[in-house]
Amino acid sequence: MDFDQADAVNQAIRLLSLRHRARTAELLAPLGLHPGQEALLLELARTGPMIQAQLSEALSVERPSVTLMARKLEAAGHIRRSPAPDDQRATVVELTDGGRALTEKVKQLWCALAQETLAGLTTETVAELPGLLKTLTCNVDTRRPHSRRDAG
Repeated sequence: MDFDQADAVNQAIRLLSLRHRARTAELLAPLGLHPGQEALLLELARTGPMIQAQLSEALSVERPSVTLMARKLEAAGHIRRSPAPDDQRATVVELTDGGRALTEKVKQLWCALAQETLAGLTTETVAELPGLLKTLTCNVDTRRPHSRRDAG
């Protein structure tokens, strides 16, 4: 790949990421949420109560970030945190009734954002996109062990 092609790909990914996050922030603001908090709520809706460390792993974010998000969401009444019954050092996080209601609004917003983002793409492209994006994510995942080929 030459520089011009590499630059075009990298710039497109960078701009999509920046603009998607900005649009997410714009849509979440009326709900009193910031980007990242919706992912925490959606993960709890999918899985049920989780230990905060597991939530960090599931969201692929650092533990202090989850702690800060959880504190803010708890203060707003959207989640409840309590000591894990089998490990007093661990904290279980779960949605409150208000958090479940808010999550339903987030799901609607998430659908609208996806439709807005994917406008103009064919059904086939939309069906392929999650797999393609997952491959790109895996290709740049800094947590994966580097192979011999990567080191060369």
